[in-house]
Amino acid sequence: MNLLSKSILFLTLSCFTLTAQAQKPKFKVIAFFTGKSDMAHVSFVKEANEWFPKMAQKNHFSYDTTSNWANMNADFLSKYQVVLFLDTRPEDPAQRTAFENYVKNGGAWMGFHFAAFALTPSAFTQNWDWYHNEFLGSGQYSGNTWRPTSAILNVNKKHPATKKLPQTLKSQPNEWYKWEKDLSKNPDIDILLSIHPSSFPLGTGPKAHEIWHQGDYPVVWSNKNYKMIYVNMGHNDMDYERKHGKEIKALSQTFDNELQNKMIIDALLWLGNTKKAK
Repeated sequence: MNLLSKSILFLTLSCFTLTAQAQKPKFKVIAFFTGKSDMAHVSFVKEANEWFPKMAQKNHFSYDTTSNWANMNADFLSKYQVVLFLDTRPEDPAQRTAFENYVKNGGAWMGFHFAAFALTPSAFTQNWDWYHNEFLGSGQYSGNTWRPTSAILNVNKKHPATKKLPQTLKSQPNEWYKWEKDLSKNPDIDILLSIHPSSFPLGTGPKAHEIWHQGDYPVVWSNKNYKMIYVNMGHNDMDYERKHGKEIKALSQTFDNELQNKMIIDALLWLGNTKKAK
């Protein structure tokens, strides 16, 4: 092989290597979902599974989805650095053990809205103490606002997920949850976003307890002992009265908000690129 041929081969191999490196994702995300019950949650799941692939391409990570919760096992999870719960949680004890082992061994997690829900009695009872009491720190669900409305949120700018945000932001419409436990008194919890007092009264009812007039309500937080972030967003406003025909249509989109999106993607990038919780 002459010198010219060697040079061409070297350049070809170099270009191939650089292309392969450019295409290799920085980390891999797997999103679990159910997407069957509440139409607002179904709407959010559909929207998320359209939005995240675009963000993955832009930010150089991979995004896969599954509605098969049997995939919540050690072998399957070992292929991914970040797990998302888009709308529910695993119910099978073996799946719960696999998830607990995954995060205790450095795996990262982001959960949305209903993924933290538990209420006894209900179809989603609080029968997983580690997840609700230790990991999330919130305990059971204890109430919500209605109807889905936007809120002004106070920002804790000391966390990588929120440091680039302004001191407050206006969210997309959402059904906001409150919890059994006071997260502000838990030293393991970093509250990243909470309802700003200027949002009150929050909710429109019709029931009085669905309208909040005061209080401390965290809506995004992280547990310092794990690589995790919980995001209360994930319930679009829907045409429940069917004013626009027989189909229940979404009246709002969760990912139609630049600042809120920035928080979500910065949180995901922090989870995917961080070797251990900070």
